[in-house]
Amino acid sequence: MIRLSDEPGTRSLYFHQNSITPDGRFVIVSGNSGITAVEIATRRNQLIVSGKANPLFVGRRTGLLYFSRIEDGEASNANDSGQQKTTTIFAIAATGGKARKIATLERGFVGSVNADETLLLGVYAERDFALESGPRDPRFDNNYAALGRDGKPLTFAEAKEVRLDARVEAAIPMTMFTIDVATGKQRAIHQSTAWLNHLQFSPTDPSLIMFCHEGPWHKVDRIWTLRLGDDKPPQLVHRRTMNMEIAGHEFFDIDGKTIWYDLQTPRGEVFWLARANADGSNRQWYHVERDLWSVHYNISPDGTFFAGDGGDEEMVAKAKDGKWLYLLYPEPIKDVAGISAPDAEHLVRPGKLRAEKLVDMRAHDYRLEPNVIFTPDGKWVIFRSNMHGDAYAYMVEVAKAASRE
Repeated sequence: MIRLSDEPGTRSLYFHQNSITPDGRFVIVSGNSGITAVEIATRRNQLIVSGKANPLFVGRRTGLLYFSRIEDGEASNANDSGQQKTTTIFAIAATGGKARKIATLERGFVGSVNADETLLLGVYAERDFALESGPRDPRFDNNYAALGRDGKPLTFAEAKEVRLDARVEAAIPMTMFTIDVATGKQRAIHQSTAWLNHLQFSPTDPSLIMFCHEGPWHKVDRIWTLRLGDDKPPQLVHRRTMNMEIAGHEFFDIDGKTIWYDLQTPRGEVFWLARANADGSNRQWYHVERDLWSVHYNISPDGTFFAGDGGDEEMVAKAKDGKWLYLLYPEPIKDVAGISAPDAEHLVRPGKLRAEKLVDMRAHDYRLEPNVIFTPDGKWVIFRSNMHGDAYAYMVEVAKAASRE
């Protein structure tokens, strides 16, 4: 395992935000000084955007970093989708230089860029909603606080559920929009009183969008897709069949056509890493043991295995030995004697995940989610951690030492 970033308080990006240049040379991290490009081979840190700025993602075609600045100099927070301050979107080379202004938003935030980098995807709310209480501790992602019915403070995880539910119940009108990268022109594409979040363009299909209805997962129908250029309404990807069933932390497969997500039937009891087409068809579920459940999963560049970032005892799986980074290998469950059910093609195809422990995270506080990502060559997993006190970005080699001898 290697520490990538030099500055205390530095962290890698969220798990579905592409942060590595197409040539695999640089990974983008953010810190107190600004936005830094780390050369993966040499671990050289170069500050490319100074001051308070929010790195959004790296374009898969050009390798440009897209970032935003808020008018008053604050760093933006994608969880605060009601952000009402003027925000400007820029693009800059990973090697630094002069940034190009793309557009200025009166409110809202940008969450994704499409595969050919012609469009950005954003959302805004008609009014703000304060999810968190007070300033954040720089070691962690969020600062949720709430009181229970007995008047006593709730745990971090329970307070988060209460605050998310309050945001859902507010039913604030929201608008999803695109921005033309060349002209800066904005166009509304979807409106809802659901809390729209986790905006993602397909990494291969420039017109395919995935987004979520945010909130307590057992309460909302979370994962949705939308295609630009047609008049069809958004498509629900996973429809629950059980009370307290949850699905979320969705991300595209490398093919850009199918979608992976954390599925629990019911919540906190039976765990799956599930896959479906954008229209909800062609379902495949891989069973995950309780201790192997992860806050986020990600798929290797060749599409054959996964990484997971684990979780602590307070999280949904209540794992007793879950504070690890894992490599997870899918193993389908085959038909007995090759005999299939008549309607097998319409049923869920089951499987299980075989695990390999990658990093001991027992010293890590999971209020900072590690957010695992693979390097394009599949040889390293990049993540963020506060295991040594301050937050830093790290990477760990996928191959075992013995296999290199």
